[in-house]
Amino acid sequence: MKILVTGHQGQVVRSLIERSAYHPEYSIVAVGRPELDLERPEGIEALVRAVRPDIVVSAAAYTAVDQAEDEPERAHAVNALGAEALSAAAAAIGVPVIHISTDYVFSGEAERPYIESDPTGPQSVYGATKLEGERRVGASNPKHLIFRTAWVYSPFGKNFLKTMLRLAETRNEISVVADQWGNPTSALDIADAVLHAATNICNTSNFAEYGIYHLAGTGDTNWSGFATYINECAARLGAPSAKIKEINTSEFPTKARRPKNSRLSTERFERIFNWRAPSWKDSSATVVNRLLNRNG
Repeated sequence: MKILVTGHQGQVVRSLIERSAYHPEYSIVAVGRPELDLERPEGIEALVRAVRPDIVVSAAAYTAVDQAEDEPERAHAVNALGAEALSAAAAAIGVPVIHISTDYVFSGEAERPYIESDPTGPQSVYGATKLEGERRVGASNPKHLIFRTAWVYSPFGKNFLKTMLRLAETRNEISVVADQWGNPTSALDIADAVLHAATNICNTSNFAEYGIYHLAGTGDTNWSGFATYINECAARLGAPSAKIKEINTSEFPTKARRPKNSRLSTERFERIFNWRAPSWKDSSATVVNRLLNRNG
């Protein structure tokens, strides 16, 4: 199965490349700038036709949440128009698209985990452009899977888990917000789920369950709880660790508003695809072990 994935350095694309190395039935073609530029959608269809994949994974995005408040046009170009062009290009050759989206499409005001049919209400430019991207992807290709995920971390790139390990090397105490809740999600688990779903689609004649799904780590916590667990894992390995000081969001102002509740219900994905992510603690411990080179 040939899978075209957008981007070179993103957490999901790098995880897909790594996971596919253990499964020769998958061939990952990762394409990013300058060959594929989501801000220049006019060249996307020709590239997709040249690769002729069995499925397209739309993983690249404008993810600088705070910077998007100052660059709304650029965020819109990548997250909405670029995603639409990629989805339409996949449709033009008759193949499905899997589009990675975000918990930021919700307001964060709900008192329970969000399900796919809940009303959206993004509170940031990033969330609004990702929501428009969802709509454009769905309208441009009937064979679409949109996976909303949250709190992504991995051994690759920049992410919260790696930041906590880095800060613990020089600090005894780290202040982390305690009033935002969500599902920490390993990009390695996202990659496993994407490959599993892609196989289901390609091996099922007349697959009829296209649409929006929530895909996140099993279990939830707040940011301070996540940080505490990361440091506990590091301490067990004899690595530097820090004490976590709980603070409120108001004490850590950011340009873009974050959802207070990012929890996502993954029941639909589990039911349709018969796949459940590992617990967030198991997956994050695995990544900590790997980053600290203490896998034994």
